[in-house]
Amino acid sequence: MKRLLLVMIAFAISLAYALNPQTASKEELMSIKGIGPIKAAAIMKYRRSHKIRSAEDLAKVNGIGEVIAANCYNDVKVSDVKQKKRIVKSKKMDAKKAKTKARKTAKKAKENPTKESKAKATKSKAKAKKAKKEVTKAKKDLGKAKKEKAKKAGDAKKLKAKLKKDQAKLKKDQADLKKATKAKDKKKITSIKKKIARDEARIAKDKAALK
Repeated sequence: MKRLLLVMIAFAISLAYALNPQTASKEELMSIKGIGPIKAAAIMKYRRSHKIRSAEDLAKVNGIGEVIAANCYNDVKVSDVKQKKRIVKSKKMDAKKAKTKARKTAKKAKENPTKESKAKATKSKAKAKKAKKEVTKAKKDLGKAKKEKAKKAGDAKKLKAKLKKDQAKLKKDQADLKKATKAKDKKKITSIKKKIARDEARIAKDKAALK
């Protein structure tokens, strides 16, 4: 009974924290494996006229399918760098559309210079400018994510080297313990056992840091 209750609680927690495709932002959708800017836009368009309550509903969106829908509900995410790349691509697409619209509205305002057409042209120009700034910001965020990834990779390399060194020390101390045991040197046995305990603690710490 207790086990069943724990399973139910775990399931409830997973539902509470899992991404909801009905309300998720474009950026949140793009954090899921298999969903880029185009598929994220397709989901957002689909949910305007349909309710997405399950993986089965999501799989009905054009280009999604069962595997990607399952990724969404199981919260299978891509790396931070990959997501940032998708966001840059999405912002570039938005900026291109905004620029095209600004050109069209500016042309119309020139051909028919009414107060309304001029206001639309000004508004479109401002949107295009904002979209361009968002591309710059997205690129900066991508650069930061790449640096963080490189830093983590460097730290992992150092930790692996330290782990290897600590494991070699443990192996040496274990060999020394065998010799001391054979020689029946109680004082040395006690000292080496303390060293081994410290070696094992360091190795455990190294492995935990690498996870």
